[in-house]
Amino acid sequence: MELTPRDPRITTEFVTANGLSFEVDMCGEGDKFALLLHGFPETSFSWRHQMPMLADRGYRVWAPNMRGYGRSSKPKGIGAYAIDHLIADVRGLVDAAGARSVTLMAHDWGAVVAWYAAMAKVVPIDKLVIMNVPHPGPSRQAIRNWSQLRKSWYIFFFQIPWLPEFGLKRNDARAIERAFVDMAVDKSRFPKEVTDVYRRNALIPGALNRMVNYYRALLRRRPQHPALKGGQLPLIETPTLIVWGEEDAALSKFMTYGTDKFVRDLTIRYLPGVSHWVQQEAPELVNVLLGDFLEGGPVREVDEAQRSISEQSDTAEAA
Repeated sequence: MELTPRDPRITTEFVTANGLSFEVDMCGEGDKFALLLHGFPETSFSWRHQMPMLADRGYRVWAPNMRGYGRSSKPKGIGAYAIDHLIADVRGLVDAAGARSVTLMAHDWGAVVAWYAAMAKVVPIDKLVIMNVPHPGPSRQAIRNWSQLRKSWYIFFFQIPWLPEFGLKRNDARAIERAFVDMAVDKSRFPKEVTDVYRRNALIPGALNRMVNYYRALLRRRPQHPALKGGQLPLIETPTLIVWGEEDAALSKFMTYGTDKFVRDLTIRYLPGVSHWVQQEAPELVNVLLGDFLEGGPVREVDEAQRSISEQSDTAEAA
């Protein structure tokens, strides 16, 4: 169950980066810097379970509302949401933090940006964590699969002018609430006080248009960064962990197959019975796996990690 919506140690500040203003949730202190990128239709709030854990491990953690979201800047036009601008935001935020390197952690649309940022090497990345979005290499092949094409219908629907925004905004943006509740396996993780955060974000004037423009730019604006131009997909040397909820209604597990051809040092952990909203729906399990990865040791198998969580819970109850 959702017990504490947000740890009181998390504060919010505005940061200027890449010529824009970003609303950034912050937690922790230290020389190690972690940047957490959220997805659609989320906000930085989606990282509420991971930020304190990272802070406890000595990280200074920033989770920005990405451009177009929350009270961050909302530049107009589809072109403003092209990959080149999004990876420049990553570089700008790391520079604004005064960090020499970053642990980059990302989910959904944030993970799209993180993949490209890692390939383009826009900042030195110590470790890369990806949640429920495939690398662009395998996804190019997988999208041609009929079963995945049916799941990806919304990407093509989002190409239509104004109609997606109208549908998402109707009835006080109830479609945003349903996106979480309907897709989740453990629906108790998404009570009204949680889904209202995302619903209110979507109702900010201009937000829905900018959020949908990410998808429009994805199909209409090819990367122009020298490392990515012409469809290049440079090998990622950074140690990378993929955490994947197997019950993802939008993205098939097989989209991860073959990622090792594009990432030299890769670990994948598949979470059975967990949906696309992996870090919110299974935060205890995700945090155990993240802890292993960040410590540099072997990442436990999911069954072993679950046993560890159960044992800790039993010990706490006995105490």
